[in-house]
Amino acid sequence: MSGAEPKSSHREFRPRSPKGRARLTNERLKDEYPEAICELDHRNAFELLTATILSAQSTDKRVNMVTPALFERFPTPEDLAAADPSEVEELVHSTGFYKAKTRSIMGMANALVELHGGEVPGAMKDLVALPGVGRKTANVVRAEALGLPGLPVDTHVLRLSKRLGLTEETDPVKVEMELNPMVPMAERGDFSLRLILHGRRVCFARKPNCGACVLADFCPSAAL
Repeated sequence: MSGAEPKSSHREFRPRSPKGRARLTNERLKDEYPEAICELDHRNAFELLTATILSAQSTDKRVNMVTPALFERFPTPEDLAAADPSEVEELVHSTGFYKAKTRSIMGMANALVELHGGEVPGAMKDLVALPGVGRKTANVVRAEALGLPGLPVDTHVLRLSKRLGLTEETDPVKVEMELNPMVPMAERGDFSLRLILHGRRVCFARKPNCGACVLADFCPSAAL
C-alpha cells in the first residue's frame, strides 16, 4: 500500500489549463530525468550543428559512432568546407542519405566560413539560413551549445505535447510557438530534452506505458 501513496498524492492537484499541465509536466520530469543532456556527443557548437544535421533519419547512437573520425579529420568549418566530398561521404555513409547529408554539412560549413567568420551564429534567422538547418536543429544548437533559448520540437515532443493536452497543433513550428510561453525561457531546451527522454522510455508511440508514467494522474490521454 505504501508504494501507492506518492501517486495518490499526485492526484490531489489536476491542472485544468494547458499552461498548468506544462508547468507540472516540467516539474515532474525534472525529478524523473535530472540528468537530461543532449545525447549527441559534441565539444562545441560546430560539432553539435554537424551532428544534428547527420541525425536526421538516423539515431544518436549511430551518429556518435561516426562523428569522432569526422571531427578528427575535419575539426573546423574551414576544414570541412574544403574537404573532398567523397571522403566526407565515406565517413558519414552509415548514417543514411549520405550524399544529401554531405552536401548539407559541407554547405553549412562553407556558409559559416563565408558569412560568419567560421563561427556558429546565435540568431535564429541566421541559423535557419544555413544549408540543412531547420528550426529544430537551430533550437538544439541554441539551447545546448550557445546558452540561448530554444525548444526543439521533434516527433516525441509533438506526440507528448498533444497527448498531454498542451496544444492541438500538429505543425512543429506552431507547437513550438504555443509551448514557448508555457516554459521559463532558460528551461525550454531541458523541457524538450526531458519530453524526448520520456517519449523514448515511457510514452511510446504505439503503446504508451501509462502505468509507469509520472504524468498519468493528470494526462488527458492516460489509459489507467
